[in-house]
Amino acid sequence: MGTEYRKSEPKEVRRLIREGVIQGPTTGMCGGYAQGNLVILPKELAWDFLLFCQRNPKACPLLEVSDAGSRSFPLTAEGSDIPRDIPRYRVYENGECTGEYTDVSKLFEEYQRTRGKLVSFLIGCSFSFETALLEAGIPVRQIEEGVNVPMFHTNIPCTPAGIFSGNMVVSMRPIPHHQVSIAVAITASMPKVHGAPVHIGYPEALGIKDIRKPDFGDPVTIYDGEVPVFWPCGVTPQAVVMNSRPPFVITHAPGHMFITDLKNAELKN
Repeated sequence: MGTEYRKSEPKEVRRLIREGVIQGPTTGMCGGYAQGNLVILPKELAWDFLLFCQRNPKACPLLEVSDAGSRSFPLTAEGSDIPRDIPRYRVYENGECTGEYTDVSKLFEEYQRTRGKLVSFLIGCSFSFETALLEAGIPVRQIEEGVNVPMFHTNIPCTPAGIFSGNMVVSMRPIPHHQVSIAVAITASMPKVHGAPVHIGYPEALGIKDIRKPDFGDPVTIYDGEVPVFWPCGVTPQAVVMNSRPPFVITHAPGHMFITDLKNAELKN
């Protein structure tokens, strides 16, 4: 998963996604470039959601916000087409997921034609710091096993804003005990893609009942001598959407990200 595109340029991978060639998770793709989570919602909810992101920067670090009605992120991905440049999308209506799509152009345009303008939010993703972990010799298990990263609901409350409220979602990566401090230092230097972990070890403290059964993504192997390390996750807005029940929202499907032209090095402190 993703390894054959590890050295590909983002613009080329976005083209392949647009053409339907790539439809799976983007972990491991375009090494060295930042990936992002996507939230598209009605213009009248954009201010509330912007406040939510500002109040919860670890879970929702903003990379870019589109103009109302626009289909592109010109600052992070010139020439992009937001409704077609992600391998898989989810549509939520009144908090319920009503479907997954590889192209949401028709839904995007139909909504704008009949109901009003949409605003797109690009939120930093922890896939962006995985290249740095690998370069430091730290294993990234979901890349090794060719699966999606495991993600979990937690009992950590987000700071509410307007209609938006709910708990943080975290991603988990098993890290060898002797490399945990290195992983913390590497990721702490990249706050625009979630930064340092929020928790190390003891998943029960986060309200996670079974680490072998993630709420999103896939389970991964945790070997002897490894500890589960948890980072804030950009799937948090989807949990918040399910909790807050806005009338219409489009997001990425977990693990299926928007790949930007930003170098990870640009996102460091």
